[in-house]
Amino acid sequence: MKNHSFSKEERIKLKKDFELIYSAGKRVRSGNRKLKALFVLKNSEISGIKIAVAVHKRAGKAFWRNRVKRLLRESYRLNKEILVSKCEENKQLLVVFSLNTINQKKFPKPQLEDVYSDVVDIMKQISKSIY
Repeated sequence: MKNHSFSKEERIKLKKDFELIYSAGKRVRSGNRKLKALFVLKNSEISGIKIAVAVHKRAGKAFWRNRVKRLLRESYRLNKEILVSKCEENKQLLVVFSLNTINQKKFPKPQLEDVYSDVVDIMKQISKSIY
């Protein structure tokens, strides 16, 4: 896994993984409650981290939702060493980032600065609670 890349192997794609996260995952919110994340640590032959980004349709129009998802993935990509450095063997961390109070009316033109610090805050909280 490269330091500053986001490959297809790092994405959550399987329905059973999403079901596991939404049924047994722990919730974490950023300090100013803009973002939230669900995460679960599962036993697996493949160790590492997999993430997904979920934005509800009520948050805004499709172009706005896609922009926010790109910004969230980029924030994770730039700071993933927070979690990667503490990965254990035979454990896989699954994380789903989603919006909590951000929507198109409040943030009509989202920028990386709007979500960057919140993603870092969530990743630090996950790191403390798991490892």
